[in-house]
Amino acid sequence: MADGGQRHRVVIVGGGFGGLLAAQGFDKQPVDVTVIDRRNFHLFQPLLYQVATGALSPANIAAPLRSVLRRQRNTHVLLGEVGEFDLAARTVQLKDGTAVPFDSLVVATGSTHHYFGHHEWEEFAPGLKTIEDATEIRRRVLSAFEKAERTTDPAERVRQLTFVVVGGGPTGVEMAGAIRELALHTMRYDFRAFDPAACRVVVVEGQNRVLGGFHESLSAKALKSLHDLGIEVKLDCHVIGITPEAVTVKPDGGKAEPYRIEAATVVWGAGVKGSPLGRVLAAAAGVETDRGGRVPVNPDCSVGAHPNVFVVGDLALLKGADGKPLPGLAPVAMQQGEYVAAAILRRVKGESPGGAFKYRDKGAMATIGRAKAVAESAGFRFSGFPAWLAWLFIHILYLTRFENRVLVLFQWFWNYVTRNRAARLITGERSADARS
Repeated sequence: MADGGQRHRVVIVGGGFGGLLAAQGFDKQPVDVTVIDRRNFHLFQPLLYQVATGALSPANIAAPLRSVLRRQRNTHVLLGEVGEFDLAARTVQLKDGTAVPFDSLVVATGSTHHYFGHHEWEEFAPGLKTIEDATEIRRRVLSAFEKAERTTDPAERVRQLTFVVVGGGPTGVEMAGAIRELALHTMRYDFRAFDPAACRVVVVEGQNRVLGGFHESLSAKALKSLHDLGIEVKLDCHVIGITPEAVTVKPDGGKAEPYRIEAATVVWGAGVKGSPLGRVLAAAAGVETDRGGRVPVNPDCSVGAHPNVFVVGDLALLKGADGKPLPGLAPVAMQQGEYVAAAILRRVKGESPGGAFKYRDKGAMATIGRAKAVAESAGFRFSGFPAWLAWLFIHILYLTRFENRVLVLFQWFWNYVTRNRAARLITGERSADARS
């Protein structure tokens, strides 16, 4: 019990994978839970690239937090933005002045885009972390085709039909493959002034292979799949400049000179950093974040000398059994959320604390396009159609609500049969750009 005889109060900041799994771990338990998020929905981020390329609508991959948690009578959802943490007084301060008291605090606010000191690039190369990011990228991609239809300048048409994806990780290869297939198949007969298949998709990767977190054999297969789609891959190259007109790329090593890729649309997938709230919490807890803005945590995911304050998911800096920081993946966040909920409940019930958090790596997978994917799990590596089917199954399984699973499964089936993408809508105030 908390001080004063009242029930133990748990506050969870963030309704992503880590925060949601932590909240669900308290279902029907003798605690009072408050979930705070500045958005009223849980977002399935791994499928954002499909929203960005018109394959799915935002509602297919998002679920209202109140709906997801409505059967948990001990859980209260607050729509609000956190400004500060007072760990001594055990309160979370919202920006509207509200103070939310806690006995245990779980912070799971995830990550945002990392431009490695070049904040000015964000305007020209949006990343892919939110619904707004996805719809903005969709607007830019589709508007580029519309502008290519209207222009009479051959050079400008080439520029409009050039798409650069910065980063060759899962987000980068999935985004590149989706854009290329959108042009090759979905919009094949939609335009009169040009052939959409003439579009150029370029992936720029700083390492010597794509999907650097996968086994080399799978990286090689992913690279071949990208080439088979007609996607250019620039390895061992770094972006040194981005403007509305072009991307400047510098090859690593040797005496190769930087060169420009004239492109109207650039998508950023090269790096992430912890959410800004991580630095606020770190300052309150007396610890320092790493260069990526992540909060270092103890083996039990607690922060510094505060055993009742936990950080999970992308925001947490915790090393695995191999001595390397755990990756910013949904399974890591989900397992940490479940672990922290169980640890808090043990303390509430007066039981002995459990052991340190141990991540159970169940494998990784990435899709490059229609029936093209790579996957590895428990020492097994496979690619092509079997890996693609596994990718479909896992992503359907991880969707939060049954309704979302049905909608996405039906949409994928329809897209596969017809090669159509029904959500190809240019929306937002800046959609007027397409008419300029």
